[in-house]
Amino acid sequence: MNDSTSRHFLTNNVQMEDNESKKIESLSSPAIELIDINKRFGQLYANYNINLAIKSGTIHGIVGENGAGKSTLMNILYGYYQADSGIIKIDGKVTNLHNSHAAIQAGIGMVHQHFMLVDEFTVLENIILGNEKRFSLRSVYKKTTKILSDLMHQYQMPVPLDAYVGDLSLGLQQRVEILKAIYRGANILILDEPTSVLTPQETNNFFTILKNLKEQGKTILFITHKLREIMEITDNVTVMRKGEIIDTLITNTTTETKLAKLMVGRDVEFKSKTKNIPSSEILLSVKNLCLKDPSKRLLLDHINFTVKRREILGIAGIAGNGQTELLEVLAGMRYKHKSGDIIFRGKNIIDNSHEHPAHTRRYLGIGHIPENRSKVGLIGNFKAWESSILGYQDDPFINGAYFLYSKVAIDRFKRQIAKYNIWPSEPFLKTSVFSGGNQQKILLARELGRHPELLLVGHPTRGVDIGSSEFIYQQLFELRDSDKSVIVVSADLDELFFLADRIIVMLEGKIVGESYVQDTNKEKIGCLMAGIKENK
Repeated sequence: MNDSTSRHFLTNNVQMEDNESKKIESLSSPAIELIDINKRFGQLYANYNINLAIKSGTIHGIVGENGAGKSTLMNILYGYYQADSGIIKIDGKVTNLHNSHAAIQAGIGMVHQHFMLVDEFTVLENIILGNEKRFSLRSVYKKTTKILSDLMHQYQMPVPLDAYVGDLSLGLQQRVEILKAIYRGANILILDEPTSVLTPQETNNFFTILKNLKEQGKTILFITHKLREIMEITDNVTVMRKGEIIDTLITNTTTETKLAKLMVGRDVEFKSKTKNIPSSEILLSVKNLCLKDPSKRLLLDHINFTVKRREILGIAGIAGNGQTELLEVLAGMRYKHKSGDIIFRGKNIIDNSHEHPAHTRRYLGIGHIPENRSKVGLIGNFKAWESSILGYQDDPFINGAYFLYSKVAIDRFKRQIAKYNIWPSEPFLKTSVFSGGNQQKILLARELGRHPELLLVGHPTRGVDIGSSEFIYQQLFELRDSDKSVIVVSADLDELFFLADRIIVMLEGKIVGESYVQDTNKEKIGCLMAGIKENK
């Protein structure tokens, strides 16, 4: 156990009276001060003259559209990026955060949207990782177990220390990340889109944890696109737009509508879903579909459902219950160890050969926006225009006899930039430079540009701002209204009820419920997701 960890552990166990007096005293000075922070990437200002003070012992929200500069600013605070100019003060002292180690030493911890954990390691091993002693690792394990047990009790965050991280739910993995940060001495926590992977029940538990952390004097920076959560959990909120701070407000003096307008620069109004009557024609029919992993474990268990033309079918379920695997089978990404029938436009397209059928599915008219856009849908090191043709690079209009017609593909992507409001409007930037929401727009433009008969979408607005969400929803409705169909997987029940005409619920690889949206409610769907019988 290093010195900073020892000091932190002792601080966390002082008497309650001393805690309260220090907490009250700390409220008089900011935990964080950012003064005239500037950061450019090439000619693009990601942050411009940022001035912000974060009060100690508060939960401070940071909101803005994708590309507004939120993540860049937090990465500067955590030492991943260095500001081109400006001053950072932590607890009133000018601090040089030249790397993440320096940020940790300054008492800053960060929980990323995609967790930085090793699935094959236990919880204890993940928390210790990077802080090991050269000798007597066994004694380090023993001391760390005692410290973590006390921290879990203090902050009401129980986690099985001997469990492998890969076996834990996403909610518990998030607790591991928070515990790891606190164990390393963090008094300031940066949470990047912390609820984007959580179920509604996990989100409620998570908010309880945040309140406990705040009560213990921790300062929390909460980055999210969900304005309802900002209103529920934060004390203050800062709005960013195009690299600048637009305003900082006391949360209970503002509204979601005002925040949305500040974020986007215009009124944002989700058009209510018009009543839709699906066609009688069945576009897709799935019969007795089963899927096993290489160890013969059943991932999909006799799945049966249909999708009609002019229908959006929603798939609900807690993560890990087969929804991802179902979309991957339909998209042709999983093509081994399966049985059953997939009838698309009257033809059985299931293929148990060793040839990869994903390419064929695209040309049959099945588009796919995967739930993990950074790992599956796009290649970060590719230029944006190159990512915009992935999977379609063999099209005759861009693939000549001897070389790729890159100018044709670039010009096409420029038109997509204008239509889908992709920002930055620069086709030669690396895909990884674009924010999550703009990466989602690149995917959406790529797939919708082929006018698919059936679009498979995994978590369409995960990590996407309110303005982009409004746009994405309207694109899905327009596709449905053009006599096409959509299958949407989402952990956000609000989203499913807004988009879908009909919802099926998956649990342990099976379909356990099905209902038209007007005939059910979120409580019933939530019970099915959790395996709870309605009469209980």
